[in-house]
Formats: sequence, C-alpha cells, structure tokens
Amino acid sequence: MQRLGGLDSAFLYFETPTMHMHVGGLMLIDPSTMSKPYSFESMRAYIDGRMPLVPAFRRKLATVPLNLSRPYWVEDQDFDLDYHLHRIAVPAPAGDRETADCVAEILSRPMDRSRPLWEMWIVEGRADGLVAVVSKVHHSSIDGITGANMMAELFDLEPDAPPRVATEPDPWEGERRPGDLELIGRSVYDLVSRPVGVVKLLPGTLLGIGKILNRRRGAPGMPAPFTAPRTSFNATLTPHRTVSFVNVSLDDVKKVKNAFGVKVNDVVLAISSGALRRYLDRRDELPDKSLIAAIPVSVHDRTSDKEGTTKVSFMFSSLASDIDDPAERLRVIAETMDGAKADHELVPASFLQDWAEHAAPNTFSLAARVYSSLRLSERHPVVHNLVISNVPGPPIPLYFNGAELKGLYPLGPIMDGAGLNVTVLSNMDSVGFGFISCKELMPDIWDLANDVPAALAELVSAAEKVEAGKRPKKAAAKRQPAAQHAESRTGTR
Repeated sequence: MQRLGGLDSAFLYFETPTMHMHVGGLMLIDPSTMSKPYSFESMRAYIDGRMPLVPAFRRKLATVPLNLSRPYWVEDQDFDLDYHLHRIAVPAPAGDRETADCVAEILSRPMDRSRPLWEMWIVEGRADGLVAVVSKVHHSSIDGITGANMMAELFDLEPDAPPRVATEPDPWEGERRPGDLELIGRSVYDLVSRPVGVVKLLPGTLLGIGKILNRRRGAPGMPAPFTAPRTSFNATLTPHRTVSFVNVSLDDVKKVKNAFGVKVNDVVLAISSGALRRYLDRRDELPDKSLIAAIPVSVHDRTSDKEGTTKVSFMFSSLASDIDDPAERLRVIAETMDGAKADHELVPASFLQDWAEHAAPNTFSLAARVYSSLRLSERHPVVHNLVISNVPGPPIPLYFNGAELKGLYPLGPIMDGAGLNVTVLSNMDSVGFGFISCKELMPDIWDLANDVPAALAELVSAAEKVEAGKRPKKAAAKRQPAAQHAESRTGTR
C-alpha cells in the first residue's frame, strides 16, 4: 500500500464531471512491419506481457472515509485486463480526422475510480492501414517523466524483439483493501499536522515571492497570473472533448533554433503563438494584449525525496501574440522565458507539492464543483489562456508488438477558464503537435492544427534571412556580381 503524493491527490480533488483529469495519448503504428499478420489477439497478448513492467497499471485507489486525508494505492485483487483494453473501429474510409473524433469521444468520458485508472483502445479501420492505439491514464498516476518511462516499457527497439523476460518471477499479488477504521487511523496524523504544516510553509513562500519581486527590479520576468486577455476558449467546460494533431519537420525547428540562438522550447512556443494568431484573427478575436501560456516543468531531479508520482511545477510565459513580426515575436518569447526561468529558480522545486500535501480533500473537491457549476472562471480575470507542454520524444525507431511507431501525440487535460491544451513531442525526424479542447469552445480545432505548418514556415523564412545576413560578403561576391548581390538583399525574401 502506498499513499498518493500531494499533487497526485490534487488531480483527484479538482476533477469534476466536466473537468477530467486524465492524460491521453494517440499512437499510430504500422502493422506492415510485423513478422506475423496483425490481430487484436496478438496485441492483447503483447500488452498483457508488459503488465509486470508497468506497476501503475495494476493498482487502484483506496479512499479514506469522508475524504479525511489523501488516498492510497493498493494492488487490485480483481485486476482483469479486459476491463481496460478495448477494441473499436472507425468508419471507413477513415483518416486523421475520423481517428481524432474517436480519440475525443474516448477522452470525453470520466474514469471508473473503482478500478485501476487507465484504459487502452485499439482503433482499427484507417484507410492507410495504420492502427491507432489510444491510451488514457489518470494524472494522479502519471506526469511527463513517468509517462516517458511507461512508454519505454511498452515499446521495443526492433520489430522482432524477443519477449522481455524478467530477471525474477513477477512478485505481484493482489492486496487486501484496508478497512475503514485502519484508513481513518492513518489519517489522524494528517489532520493534526495539517495546520502546523501550512504555518511552516508560509515563511518560505513569502521569502520566495520577495526574491522574485527584488529580482524583477530592472529585469524581465514571467507575466503575472490573472493578467491574460479573454478568448473564446477561456470559459467554463462541458464534458465533450475535441482533438486535432499535426506533424512538422524537426530539422526546420532546429534551423530556426540555431539561426536565432534560442532553445527548441522557445521555437515551440513561437510556433504555437503564430498558429493561435492566425486562428484568432480569422475569428475576429485576436487580443491586443499577448496571450499567456502555463508551461509545466518537471522537478523529478530536484524532489526525489518527495512522495508521489506527479512532480511538476509551472511557469507562465508571454506568447508575444500581439507582435506581428515572427522574428521579433520569437526574440520576445525567448527573453520572457529566460526571465521566467530565473523567477522559477527562486521558488523551491517542491513548492506545489508541499502546499498540495496540506490540501483539505473535501474543501477542494467542493470548491472545484462550485467553481464549475457557477461558471466562476468567466467572472474573474483570466489566469492564463492555455497550457503548452514540450516533451522530448524518441529519436530512434520504436515498435509496438512489431508494428513501427509512425506518430505520437500526447493530449493533456484542460480546465475551466483555460480550455486549450497543446502538447508537443518529437519523434524521429518530426515534431507532433497535439491539441485538445472542449467541443463547444473550439468546434473548429482542426483549423488551429492546420495553422501550425504556416506558423513554422514564417519562422523558417525569418531564419533564412538571419542566416543570409551572417554569410561572409566575400563569399557572396563570388557567387554573383556586386550589383545583383545588393539587389537580392533588398528583395522580399
């Protein structure tokens, strides 16, 4: 039996019938690389064989009576793979949009908390022969790092990899759920120590805020929450989700990064900003003030001594969406991110975890439901417009039961007041953008995905101009007469 960490539990407390706290993932695999003909039965056997390698898949919640304290994970005595693995077909001839509709429908449903909090759906019927594997795991069980580790256990490095043989027999066995009295007894210490813990956290919190304010005297920093402009997707959610996705060239992203001397994450934010500008401008709702994105930051390496699976912090960044010029927009984003990182370093890595550990479950659950039912997110200034995550992906080919991975798109949760999540993950020579929103707030989410290539193209064009300006003049003179060279520098390229 293992107690959930503070942030793990918070994702349970804040979940409502319309604000689902599960993380989705879409994997497109190619069965033509399999040594044996594709069958659902072979997929099931493959996944079943990986269960010992993913302990989170066989544990379920044991909730403390009256929600007096954080819940516990226990090994499910009644674990049955067939409750979690499903098979479905998309209507032919199906492509990306039909697949995305299927993913959205899967992610629109809350999870059954009486069982381990994960599902996997095998989606067949695409016209191109690819098979979609849709994963759905509750955020209380997974974050970016643990999700990457989980993926490593589910994939192989070659199509005909031999079955993984454990060095020791699988030690797993079902666990008796603790009785109510035992769980209440375990919660007594939490109830007594909660006020003391909050008091202890206050000095460090105030000190961190003071350091940030002092650093900002004459130095840029992250934008303050509650200062974002309102858009159509900054409203109260419904249960219905909508999904889109798109790939762009990793080489093009790196070309922009190298030309401007920025980081890949800065380029990802600039691409997202450019796409959002186009999307909002077509709808006549591009704000004069810049959009603000919340950016998750992993703190696993700095909080290894803390309980729980989810070890993450957040930064806020301006997307400079009020700037027309793509090159200047990227420079402002990079500068803002440098300031945000400097601010973030002044706050303890475990800040969110420490505060979440002392959260009162009933209070926070009730607050989340009242907040949603009264549509309070529409009655106060916007905290931030959206969440953007950039996750490093596999630079080598991966195989799922011998089928080569062709596309990988994580899909994070959305929340009231910030109804758009953009998750970006590199895979081999491409970068995949996954978009998820509420169907009523962004019914045309594919328009946003289709704007991504154009947003990257304008950055590549700007990068080429920068690179052209860095070329030695003598080398340029050898390629063409001086007069022609001067003319080319004043053209529209």
